[in-house]
Amino acid sequence: MSAVRTPPEGRPSRAPGSLPEGRYGGATDRRADRRLRIVGSVLGVALLSVVGWAGYDYIAGQKISAQVITFKAVSDRALKVHLEVHKDAGAQGYCTLRSQSANGQEVGRADFRFDQHTGRLDQVVTLRTTSRGSSAELLGCHAD
Repeated sequence: MSAVRTPPEGRPSRAPGSLPEGRYGGATDRRADRRLRIVGSVLGVALLSVVGWAGYDYIAGQKISAQVITFKAVSDRALKVHLEVHKDAGAQGYCTLRSQSANGQEVGRADFRFDQHTGRLDQVVTLRTTSRGSSAELLGCHAD
């Protein structure tokens, strides 16, 4: 036989299977959880917006870009570098190239201007070096 518990005087009885009052959180905790979810969602959307804006600004803001097609060491003191430059038709700017020797030491660096009024151009430039260069690297392009 099982014992039947009766609630003490002044305490209301609770339904079987329900949680005791004042334990395990309640409406206050549910409201706090809801607020945290809303704040987290708003901050997440704001972060995604900032990252999206920064990415768009970086891509759309570049008025001049280039890539190295080929390079060839023509002597111990120079490299011929074939650049393909993409830019707005009226944009003017420059690209920075550098060369390194076989042991990784920088042996040449120069800026090359592109003021032509065309959107795309192929140009072969000469990068002078202090010793034989084994690489040609495009460091970046900047519009004026």
